[in-house]
Amino acid sequence: MKRFLICLSTFILPLLTLAQTGPPTWKGKFEQLGETLPTPNEYRSASGAPGSKYWQQRADYLIDVEIDEPKNLLRGKETITYYNNSPDQLKYVWLQLDQNVNKKENEDFSYVLGGLRDSVSTLYAQYMVHPIEFEAGYTINSVTDKLGKSLATTLNNTMMRVDLSVPLKTGESVSFLIAWSYPITDRSKFLLSREGYEYYPEDDNYEYLIAHWFPRMCVYDDGEGWQNKQFQRLGEFALEFGNYTVNITVPSDHIIGSTGVLQNVKEVLSAQEAERFEKAKTSFDKPMFIVTEDEARKKEKTKSTTKKTWKFQANNVRDFAFASSRKFIWDAQAVKLATNTVLAMSFYPKEGLPVWPEESTKAIKNALEVYSNYTFDYPYPVALSVNTSNIGMEFPMISFNGGRPKDGKMSDRAKAGMIGTIVHEVGHNYFPMIVSSDERQWMWMDEGLNTFLQTRTEMERYPQFHHTVPKDIVPYMTGSKDIMRPVMTTSDNESLNAFGNNFYQKPTVALTILRETIMGKELFDKAFKEYANRWMYKHPKPADLFRTMEDASAVDLDWFWRGWFYSTDHVDLELTNVKWFQVKTETTNLEKKNVMVKKGDLAAVASNAKADFSDGPQEFTMINTPDDNYGEFLSRIDDKAVRQKLEGKNIYEITLKNKGGLVMPVIIEWTYKDGSKEIEKIPAEVWRTNEQEVKKVFVKEKEVTQVVIDPNQDTAEAELSDNVFPRKTVESKFDQMKKN
Repeated sequence: MKRFLICLSTFILPLLTLAQTGPPTWKGKFEQLGETLPTPNEYRSASGAPGSKYWQQRADYLIDVEIDEPKNLLRGKETITYYNNSPDQLKYVWLQLDQNVNKKENEDFSYVLGGLRDSVSTLYAQYMVHPIEFEAGYTINSVTDKLGKSLATTLNNTMMRVDLSVPLKTGESVSFLIAWSYPITDRSKFLLSREGYEYYPEDDNYEYLIAHWFPRMCVYDDGEGWQNKQFQRLGEFALEFGNYTVNITVPSDHIIGSTGVLQNVKEVLSAQEAERFEKAKTSFDKPMFIVTEDEARKKEKTKSTTKKTWKFQANNVRDFAFASSRKFIWDAQAVKLATNTVLAMSFYPKEGLPVWPEESTKAIKNALEVYSNYTFDYPYPVALSVNTSNIGMEFPMISFNGGRPKDGKMSDRAKAGMIGTIVHEVGHNYFPMIVSSDERQWMWMDEGLNTFLQTRTEMERYPQFHHTVPKDIVPYMTGSKDIMRPVMTTSDNESLNAFGNNFYQKPTVALTILRETIMGKELFDKAFKEYANRWMYKHPKPADLFRTMEDASAVDLDWFWRGWFYSTDHVDLELTNVKWFQVKTETTNLEKKNVMVKKGDLAAVASNAKADFSDGPQEFTMINTPDDNYGEFLSRIDDKAVRQKLEGKNIYEITLKNKGGLVMPVIIEWTYKDGSKEIEKIPAEVWRTNEQEVKKVFVKEKEVTQVVIDPNQDTAEAELSDNVFPRKTVESKFDQMKKN
């Protein structure tokens, strides 16, 4: 075997495309991720699919809750039935108490805005003062078993441990009851507030966005055991699936939009509203009003002193949220998918007019149709968009979305932002509400994947919008490496000003490049859909995505994940040189078998060539292959035929340097003398044996006048000026000023 390899090397070495200018600094960019990723096991397979013994816990909820509008207080009691599907016996369980993050003894998170400055706004000051003045957080009135016996609890900030009377064995379930209350926060006075109430001073009314509102089970899984990260606002949640029966008591003139299906339509809606509601279920062409503008305006003028209870049922969801107000206008439209018909609904105050009835439900429809095409049909019966101020926030079947006209008008840019927000938040139903990744650990798995599909939706349904493209991430990726974090970073450890870039935009760009430039649309789409369907209603981790994308496409992508998700490298290639050669046409001594190519012949000939094509091609001699190069092979190539194939051809040797560190495919645009152009793609594997510099040879029929690397900025190339040969003179800012 050793002798065979030596013979091969004799033959191949003259054809290598490496530029060996010295020992390369090897950084293992093409090494496998095997030692980095968790070891496959019976719970999570090497293919990226759930293992043969995959398990996850389950929690069902029966909740009775009431909004006390005069006091802005929420009171509730719940029965939780927790199912232990794990192989472990559990002596205690952990619950999340998200509202405790607002308690005055907790970190106020003012640091995310950069600390104090020479002058600060009163709003900024309010973020510091109000949490201290406001008695936020839960009052836990009781925690008992199903027989009414008190259970021992331990409070730790935003988490509560409940000690079980009897250890919970594998395959068993336990039920326990919790009674609680908390003061609803004013969203305008709490930093990074995703829920609470919004007050409308003009008509003295409230809009309640009720989320993160009930004590709920933490995740217990095969990788972490109990989820043990405190809620710190930026990072969100890992949650278990279950069935929810929720009874919500509010003033009689309120309208509720909620997770789940309304069970008592005739009890809470007027006869006319109920009739409209039923008709909307078959209105596929346009939204129908269930509560009109005039009806909502009339309600604003008075406040009911009586109450109604709205009953909702939601099956196989990981969370539950609702919105309530007498100000709501309500429209709805049916959306027909291949396997499901969904009722898309929008709830908004008059402050959302006239844009919201025109765009909100339409945006829901567009999101459901496009996302379903790339993943799976939306499985739930309803999808809601609720208008509020300053946020976009998602929950199963319902989302809270900002975007309001001013004086009835809205700029095109603002409208695009509003529609984009609705599409994004509705899209979160897929990631992470159904494909339920851990948002606290890996925010990019929900925000990045979702923003990628949001971009696909906007490109297909709103082509007039600006869409995230690879060049958009360049300013961030070329920033200071001292403060930059890899995408594989826990959300709580990321600075606020880099939050959007690192968890939303960079994964979106990465997946776009993976689809458009590396894998191709067909392979990518099949693999991505495979991942989505494998992990519906389950808890995937990063390795499950990485492995599935490779398993379903037969493309080794370890180099890609390593570069884009585990490093802070950026894309910056330099086209250092292009040399033009042609084969000598003379035939002297070409038949002599002992002629040898002298090392460096071509380099010597071309060393004084200009940095353009003006000197014409350099010539080189093609000799017959010596017998020794064939090793033990008895057959011989036709030397004359090979020579004839290349005679008259234009041969170009390009040299590329990788200055940014991120290995990527090379996209080359050739411009020919006749004015025509050609795009050629070289796979990223060209960098496998030299990560810093490569040479590659191309044979062209036509004469080349210009070579450009990544002409359309499809790979997030950072520096364009050194991607062109011959170099173009870039006019300095000083010279530009002199002209003006």
